[in-house]
Amino acid sequence: MKRLPTCFLSHGGGPWPYLTGEFRAHYRLLEASLQAFARELGAKPRAVLMVSGHWEANEFTVMASPRPPMVYDYYGFPEHTYHVRYDAPGSPELAGSVKNLLEAAGLGARLDANRGFDHGCFTPMAVMYPEADVPIVQLSLKTGYDPQTHLAAGRALAPLRDEGILIVGSGLSYHNLREFGEQAKTASEAFDEWLQETLVRTPPGQRSQRLLQWEHAPSARRAHPQADHLIPLMVAVGAAEDEAAACIYHEQGFFGGVTASSFRFGQTAE
Repeated sequence: MKRLPTCFLSHGGGPWPYLTGEFRAHYRLLEASLQAFARELGAKPRAVLMVSGHWEANEFTVMASPRPPMVYDYYGFPEHTYHVRYDAPGSPELAGSVKNLLEAAGLGARLDANRGFDHGCFTPMAVMYPEADVPIVQLSLKTGYDPQTHLAAGRALAPLRDEGILIVGSGLSYHNLREFGEQAKTASEAFDEWLQETLVRTPPGQRSQRLLQWEHAPSARRAHPQADHLIPLMVAVGAAEDEAAACIYHEQGFFGGVTASSFRFGQTAE
């Protein structure tokens, strides 16, 4: 079985795949990139391990339900978006493997049989795999957002890539809702350029060290006042630490000003 790549996806805002009109139109390029990435993977993965910026816990926590419910963790959207379903199965077997790998690396972990899919998970998956036929297990972030800890988690989970598991970090390359649209132009451009330099143009062996210093990047704390939507990147990088990266989505002027990107680590089937 071919080793799968990992990825960091900018997942967009709220339940956008379930909307129409002007709001949905903003996501044309992101939607196309998610569909293209799924095609480039070739055969569907055996399962997806999803690390979303919308779930954190005091220790790494793994979704263990065979039929995960939904978590509607957004506000101000049309009523129908609080009833959408993405009925992908869970995988208690994969959840147990994730827990065991983290514990073997000295990272505490526990299972959660009740956790459901949040929108950082189900929105990109609804575009990539609309049939909801790929099992998904979510892994939480660990409170404190320590980059080193999340890189270590990625390293521990890397063997799953050889078993047909796609490891996805889902966040946003720029996440400051107080400075969005036109206000985001300068900060998002500056931080995105640092991301491109760090992830794509820096030799893989030096990449993790740069990521540990992310707070010193240009406009870092304007781009990420809180690190929840950046830290999933660390898991994706840690699981493919010595492999080349590629930018698989890049857009300037998103919602009138934001520069946003997504990245792949390792090779696809093509």
